[in-house]
Amino acid sequence: MALDRQQKYREMVIRGKYQRLYTYLSSLQGQEWKTSFNEVEAVIGFELPASARLHRPWWGNQRGGSGHSHALAWSEAGWETAQVDMDTETLLFRRTHAQPVSRLSLDEAWPAHPTAVWPEGLSLSREDLYEGRG
Repeated sequence: MALDRQQKYREMVIRGKYQRLYTYLSSLQGQEWKTSFNEVEAVIGFELPASARLHRPWWGNQRGGSGHSHALAWSEAGWETAQVDMDTETLLFRRTHAQPVSRLSLDEAWPAHPTAVWPEGLSLSREDLYEGRG
């Protein structure tokens, strides 16, 4: 039953708002990633909510799949936050286990989008496709 629950949490992350953070952290080599809030925003593709810059608990680690989608993204990727400095807007992601996270499945690396929904950020026109500009 626990494995089934873990799989469901992972599926939630893969389809969720912070999927890009999950994918990025899953692909990182090494045991730590010292980063800034701005770099996290570059990875996720959107601005962090104001609460991420105002409230230290936003960066809190949560166990067992319960909690917020952003914390679930890094915990399911095998990471935790540490050394969060709200003044300099920096933090350290630390791998929670010595083994690298297993390779991503196709669904994790390239998530499926519902039909009739154009993926955000994709802006190819028919001319781009036919003229090889894409």
